[in-house]
Amino acid sequence: MTLPLAGRCILVTRPAQQSAELAQGIRDAGGEALVFSALEIQPLTSTALADRVDHLHEFDGAIFISPNAARHGVAAVRAERDFPGHLAVYALGPGTARELAGQGLPDVIQPDGQDSEALLALPQLQSVVGKAFVIFRGEGGRALLADTLKARGAHVEYAECYRRVRPATDARPLLQRWSTGGIHAVTITSAETLHNLAAMLGEEGEVFLRATPVFAPHEKIAAAAREAGIQQLIVTAGGDAGLLSGLITWFQTHA
Repeated sequence: MTLPLAGRCILVTRPAQQSAELAQGIRDAGGEALVFSALEIQPLTSTALADRVDHLHEFDGAIFISPNAARHGVAAVRAERDFPGHLAVYALGPGTARELAGQGLPDVIQPDGQDSEALLALPQLQSVVGKAFVIFRGEGGRALLADTLKARGAHVEYAECYRRVRPATDARPLLQRWSTGGIHAVTITSAETLHNLAAMLGEEGEVFLRATPVFAPHEKIAAAAREAGIQQLIVTAGGDAGLLSGLITWFQTHA
């Protein structure tokens, strides 16, 4: 029996510490997973983060917006104190919830979707007048979540616990392989990853990228890909499972 991704090489651009699950899924489906991280995650330390951790007991809820926020945010808290027993913990997406559970926080509130809009639709976040929330996130990012909670009457502060940077990886071996038709698809999990990848590849590599099927697990990422001139764009369901399912389905119908 031929496996669905047999003979296909899939470029995985997730940060190195987050690429293992998707890469293994590709291999299990018979494909080759070529990991070329286009985003690097670095932990942040700051007086602002230390202050949020020190006053964590004053908040009603803590929101973690990504697995990286869960990993580095929980580490920052645990280095100084225990989590307050009354604190409601929210996760944006199942990957973040799994990371929190792995960090010993199993009672996590999460939406069905994987974006800020889905989180804001939770019943627990509708009547929040007078409540205080801390949002664990990376440096920068969307303001929709905080702005909406503030508009609903809540007090909101950020705990920025990591930064995203472009890796200084030599792309020449990747370009060589791509030039011989050795890359059959690319997975992209954020607009920033896409922009970094294009910059790392340079003009020659951008030509390859635009002509290769690109798989994205969210419409917002897909919009960035369209603006970048990607010619074959496949929007999948969320998370690694969604990407893998999308890859398998597409290659089964494009043999």
